[in-house]
Amino acid sequence: MSIAALGLSGVSAAAPQAAGHSPTISKEYFGQADGTAVYRYTLTNSHGMKVRILSYGGIIQTLEVPDAHGHSANVVLGFPTLADYVAKNSPEAGGGVYFGALIGRYANRIAKGQFTLDGKTYDVPVNNNGNSLHGGLQGFDKKVWTVTEVPGKGTAGLRLSVTSPDGDQGYPGTLKATVTYTLDEQNRLVLGYEATTDKPTVVNLTNHTYWNLAGEASGDIYDQKLQLNADRYSPTDATQIPTGQQAPVAGTPFDFRKPTAIGARIADNDPQLAIGQGYDHNWVLNGGNGKSLALAAKASDPASGRTLTILTDQPGIQFYSGNFLDGTLYGTSGHAYRQSYGFALETQHFPDSPNQPSFPSTVLRPGQTYRTTTVFALGTS
Repeated sequence: MSIAALGLSGVSAAAPQAAGHSPTISKEYFGQADGTAVYRYTLTNSHGMKVRILSYGGIIQTLEVPDAHGHSANVVLGFPTLADYVAKNSPEAGGGVYFGALIGRYANRIAKGQFTLDGKTYDVPVNNNGNSLHGGLQGFDKKVWTVTEVPGKGTAGLRLSVTSPDGDQGYPGTLKATVTYTLDEQNRLVLGYEATTDKPTVVNLTNHTYWNLAGEASGDIYDQKLQLNADRYSPTDATQIPTGQQAPVAGTPFDFRKPTAIGARIADNDPQLAIGQGYDHNWVLNGGNGKSLALAAKASDPASGRTLTILTDQPGIQFYSGNFLDGTLYGTSGHAYRQSYGFALETQHFPDSPNQPSFPSTVLRPGQTYRTTTVFALGTS
């Protein structure tokens, strides 16, 4: 689907499209993972937006955009080398921090690493507080994807493909997944996800970019403002599995219906904030009908003037405030990432949906195509 067909009118753009300009694509060798060559692709447009994407994990390694004063900075967290990603995202490291990665087969958590589909129970790896997180020990973030360049009129894109065999991490069915990254001249990065299966299965794909609109390693994100188009959120138990309730945000620290500083209420005496040591919850989006794009979130940095607008057709968005960054990881600029040096906004279906009949279904059957779109629109105010 072309970007024009996505109906993105009204999205704040950094600048009008320059006549005759199209973003460019370049490619360079980035190392090897398990004996497979890994490449880094760079998408660049004429307005100073530059996105570097790895074939390993489909990782958005860097994303550079100008601020309101024309000064460019990388606004996502990441590592400088492939070795860093492999080591820090290993099963031995607890699965990793997932900087910028594509997540699958199932984004977020599945309770106790178990679900039942069509009367059969499946076990998937437990790697987070007794639950399965982000596809298990060897999820899509650790696979080397096949990449095809997709140049277009006024756009440049990459089509990443991977095949997950039947039984991979315990999931049924051979799942063929494709994710297309498309950059345009309006400083929009569009993520288009597709997947098919040859057996009934569950699937939930997302991207796990950590944002800091002031610039990578510039400090915490507490003063940056966030707005979420959601009247409800998903409270969790002590292991961060949704209780099944869709609780109103009104009167709670989870009310981001109006632009609010991320740090304004993060230290409030609220049991849900205590569980995740900050925000790490699913918000039930007011749009998210699975058919058309709707506003999910807006974020802004008052100092730089940078803005991020997210549109999606998904029913939920997981907002994670970087609570478990502890200063032991060093990013692309060589600086330590401390608590809340970045935030993630993961568009997706709800956590633990295979075990929650009241949640929107994540079941995919043969003959069906999983298809979803998310837009990251960068701009200034």
